[in-house]
Amino acid sequence: MIISGSNPVHVQQAVEALCAGELLGLPTETVYGLAADASNQTAVAKIFKAKGRPSNHPLIVHVASAGSVHQFASSVPDFAQKLMSQFWPGPLTLILPRREEMAAAAAGGQNSVGLRCPSHPLALEVLKACAAKGVWGVAAPSANLFGRVSPTSAAHVQTEFGPELLILDGGECEVGIESTIVDCTRGVPVLLRPGQISRTQIEQGCGLKLVSPEALHTQAPRASGTLESHYAPTAKVRLMSSAEWQKALLALGPHTQNLALWSVQKPSHESMGAGLIWRAMPSNATQAAHDLFNVLRNFDARGVRTIWIETPPETPEWEGVRDRLNRAAA
Repeated sequence: MIISGSNPVHVQQAVEALCAGELLGLPTETVYGLAADASNQTAVAKIFKAKGRPSNHPLIVHVASAGSVHQFASSVPDFAQKLMSQFWPGPLTLILPRREEMAAAAAGGQNSVGLRCPSHPLALEVLKACAAKGVWGVAAPSANLFGRVSPTSAAHVQTEFGPELLILDGGECEVGIESTIVDCTRGVPVLLRPGQISRTQIEQGCGLKLVSPEALHTQAPRASGTLESHYAPTAKVRLMSSAEWQKALLALGPHTQNLALWSVQKPSHESMGAGLIWRAMPSNATQAAHDLFNVLRNFDARGVRTIWIETPPETPEWEGVRDRLNRAAA
């Protein structure tokens, strides 16, 4: 059931559901989350069951402020503190050493935990109200079946889980792709998942160079959205250069069937077969990230079998979009 985030009675209903150990579709600025009390093992188990997600695959815990971090983290390195000061509330998740007695199920049994303070005003309102009732953090992976396309609207969440799930409608997500994840458990900042906040911003924010996981000879913590295949629609996704898709379309000619194309340039009239669905890809990385999952869901809803996507530029601001597309096509 979708309820309105602009109605205080409905917001209170959402808070009470979380505090009672129920699931909630929760809007954030990145994507909608499937939320539950992070310290309630039974509630967290409901997330894994609903998503069909392996229980050793950790969930990100969302908190109302940096002040709630010590409820879950046993220590916070100086560089992580700087990142919190710079980017929270916002689309940045920090992996920190976990307090042994806290959120073991949400952390997938690891001795680390992913923490984030979202900037969506409705998410913050819910998190602050939950904290006032003793629920210090809410585990909230993307509100979709495991490995599938993330939801950026309340309607997307209802499509995934049906009318039984309580969903708080906070409008369309502003960012559109999941948070940047930085591992802060190994003495230096390690980028585990790119997002809207870029490498350069992170390095400037904490005063240290980012390290790749491969450069350290210690095992990285498992983190959300880092599997090779993820964010995948039902249709098969193929990344192609502009020249490649133009050549392939001309070869198909008028016989194009069940094919969708997301590209910056519009196909020529000669190559626009009757069975082709085309959507314009923004040339701006921020707008492309906002549109990405909605475009994939729209193509799936229209029953296409194959989706061709123009490979984004190899520039830093496109890294988050490239990451999601590479995993969707894996």
